[in-house]
Amino acid sequence: MRPHRNLKIASSIQKEIAKIIEKDFEFDALVTILDVSVDEDLLKTKIKLGIIPYNQGPFVWKELVERRNELRHKLLKKIKIRAVPPLEFMIEETE
Repeated sequence: MRPHRNLKIASSIQKEIAKIIEKDFEFDALVTILDVSVDEDLLKTKIKLGIIPYNQGPFVWKELVERRNELRHKLLKKIKIRAVPPLEFMIEETE
């Protein structure tokens, strides 16, 4: 698989998921998408989150994990791709 394609997909996912989180979620924290990486075989998407204040991280992570299928469905509508790889969220551990 071409790495250029993976970078393009990751960039599109990062842009669209940021819009979806801003529009559809209400958190008591500032949530930013720091990085998105897509595996070469398109089997997994890792999304690195920055959360301020950091102590809200577990609440934000739990909400995103519970609604990840909804996020995938919305991404599928926005991005021209056959299937959106499963989403895995990680919190950046800087305070």
